[in-house]
Amino acid sequence: MTSDSGRERILDVATRLFAEHGYDGTSTRLIAEAAGLNIATVAYHTGGKRDLYLAVMERAHRAEHAALAAALADLTPDAAGVIALVDRYIDFCAAHPEITALWMHRWLSDASDIADIEQRYVKPLMDAVVRAVGDAVGEDADVEYVAWTVVWCTHGFGRGGVLRGDGLRHRMDDPAALARFRANLHRLVLAGLNLDARAAL
Repeated sequence: MTSDSGRERILDVATRLFAEHGYDGTSTRLIAEAAGLNIATVAYHTGGKRDLYLAVMERAHRAEHAALAAALADLTPDAAGVIALVDRYIDFCAAHPEITALWMHRWLSDASDIADIEQRYVKPLMDAVVRAVGDAVGEDADVEYVAWTVVWCTHGFGRGGVLRGDGLRHRMDDPAALARFRANLHRLVLAGLNLDARAAL
């Protein structure tokens, strides 16, 4: 196992476990066992638990930043462009549920002693979205809160889903539930930004 492959293997396992159990609920020993390695090997490749968590969050941020940068580059300053941006974000979260889970754990004060991650990673992305979307809407729209509403709703649906008559939670892996969620979020965003729904078609 090369150093690079070993590190990626550990990061993959750590990402899954931090997403499932949070930082506070995941031990280095658990990560090592799940990766089929000993603690010393994990430490050699990634450092201690805090270092490993920071590496996981940085890797998650890089993936999210790349997806968002591409979506913003394609953004047109109109209703259709805004809805396309929302859809790109939903698609990213659907493809990377582990990243949604990592952030939701932090919302619940997981890893509270590592306090600057939101400032480093979340704020610059949110600022970029607010600036870009602001060009498409009037001054009376609260773009920042609409953007946060997209994040809150998408993460909540991705993790909690919708409880249906069958007693099961239907999430992003259910095409029908995802389509309904997407349509509902479109309506929320268009109303929140005072955009004409017909112009988004």
